[in-house]
Amino acid sequence: MGTRAEPSGLALTAQDAALIRGMINRGDRHHDIAAFFGVNQGRVAEIKDGSRYPGVQAADADELPPKGPYLTPKAAWQENRLR
Repeated sequence: MGTRAEPSGLALTAQDAALIRGMINRGDRHHDIAAFFGVNQGRVAEIKDGSRYPGVQAADADELPPKGPYLTPKAAWQENRLR
């Protein structure tokens, strides 16, 4: 078997959890939320079900980033490469 990849070093904060809850309440797709924060959808699901950051309230709608979908690193790379 191969070896595991190095951890990304990305960690979600309580402030991120508030944004994620707000984005979920707004109806954003878990895939888009995960892409925005650079994590997998499992972390978004953990925040939604309360197993991570259970006491954090959702951010207000005016604090949220624009609704996705967001450019993936590949799409951003290709877009910048064409310029």
